[in-house]
Amino acid sequence: MSNRRAMVGGAIIAAWLIGLAVLVRREYFRPQLERLAEAALRVTPGAVYYGVMQGDRQVGFASSTIDTAQTFITVRDYLVADLPVGGKSRRATARTNVTLSRALRMTKFDLLIETEGAPIRATGQIEGDSVLVLGIASGTAKPDTQRVALSGPILLPNLVPLAVALADKPKIGKHSILPVFDPASMAPKDVGFTVRAESLFVVNDSSKFDSTTKRWYGVQPDTLRAWQVSADGNGGGFSGWVDEQGRIVETSQLGFLLRRLPYEVAFENWRTDSAHLAISEDRDILETTAIAANKRMARRVDALRVRLSNVDLAGFDLAGPRQQLSGDTLAISVEQDRALVAPYRLPLGFQLDPENTKAEPLIQVNHPAIRKLAARIRGADADPAHAARRINAWVHDSIADRITFGVPSALQVLESRTGDCNEHTQLFVALARAVGLPARIAAGLAYVDGKFYYHAWPEVMLGEWVPVDPTFGQFPADAAHLRFVVGGSTRQTELIRLMGNLKIDVLAVNGERSRGATGRK
Repeated sequence: MSNRRAMVGGAIIAAWLIGLAVLVRREYFRPQLERLAEAALRVTPGAVYYGVMQGDRQVGFASSTIDTAQTFITVRDYLVADLPVGGKSRRATARTNVTLSRALRMTKFDLLIETEGAPIRATGQIEGDSVLVLGIASGTAKPDTQRVALSGPILLPNLVPLAVALADKPKIGKHSILPVFDPASMAPKDVGFTVRAESLFVVNDSSKFDSTTKRWYGVQPDTLRAWQVSADGNGGGFSGWVDEQGRIVETSQLGFLLRRLPYEVAFENWRTDSAHLAISEDRDILETTAIAANKRMARRVDALRVRLSNVDLAGFDLAGPRQQLSGDTLAISVEQDRALVAPYRLPLGFQLDPENTKAEPLIQVNHPAIRKLAARIRGADADPAHAARRINAWVHDSIADRITFGVPSALQVLESRTGDCNEHTQLFVALARAVGLPARIAAGLAYVDGKFYYHAWPEVMLGEWVPVDPTFGQFPADAAHLRFVVGGSTRQTELIRLMGNLKIDVLAVNGERSRGATGRK
């Protein structure tokens, strides 16, 4: 696999990792408060354990523990997995601690994600059900803190099953409306959750060690009734099977399954097997999520027309200056020269677009090292296009291509000088904003060597929003970039619903029609 091909796909890895952690979608629950308070009386302490499965192989361990006290409830979730990415096994852990009042109102939380890069920590403190004080830090850096207005009690998504199951007895067709806090827009949106099915699961209550095979296996099977709870439409959030106590029985994401198991079966067997996991192409996340194209294309594509099928396209950012969606057909063309001519001079971008020139958690625009480097790259030239081109070239030339596994921080990328598409994009956006260039993150699919891989790249405002690609060294990015979302890792989690479903037929390349049908690897 070529280096360029290996660099694509990092977007979905970071998105999936955050998707496992509770900060992906911070949700607050607003049913009848009296019913929610009554539900708190039925919360029972205890712990459940899960095997993280990829097909028939266990790649990780997870646990969820609830403790009750007279005045509060604590929920602790833990997940560790060895994930096959880029030809090697990469370990990731996510720890979440949540404190609730006895009325099931969240008062504070702490999240820690540890991967190959710098650890990411997020903390939240609720002030009077009206303000969330949110702090996010990468490594040893000082946390970025912000105050987010709330309109009611807030829960994290790992608590949604608990609230849905205990607020009222689950039954098929039961529907709940949850105001969801969207991190991308820092605003709530209503999302519906529906109980879609009911089934019986056989779960072992205990385990026994087999001295011959040196493995644990489950004993004392028990029949457990569970309900399938999922978000309506494309709302996102939790989807899985939940028992009457609000404990997850089974849930899946991006081809990985969390299955409830006895502790020894879930943990001890995985610990024994983890040192011997072989990484084959049919297990590698980058390869299993790639979509084969029915036509091989040139390295540089100036115009592309594709048919997108087998998925609901609602909610994706498919329309834009370079992309036109008609039904299920998407046409992409590279910008004309006039689109690269900005109607402003630097640093006036700060005034024209405050939203896309500001600092954000993990995009440390105001850090002295970021600002100093950005000013040096820009020089005295006030032309936005020239500055954007120089920053794109500097990031491409200065950041060593290496698949990484984690949530990118612009400052950390500047220090390590390594990374994949996420790191290239994060640093570009920080440097661009530091000189007054409005810039944002886009993600979707990019074509490499016969397949469409999940990928992230920046967009910069010149005459219009123009995509560039510091990972590939393209300015502007070619038409083989299919944008689906605009926004950072929180928006990129929306790509997960495409996994295993989206099909792409290449209809025309640079004006030439194509024949054939798309298949998946």
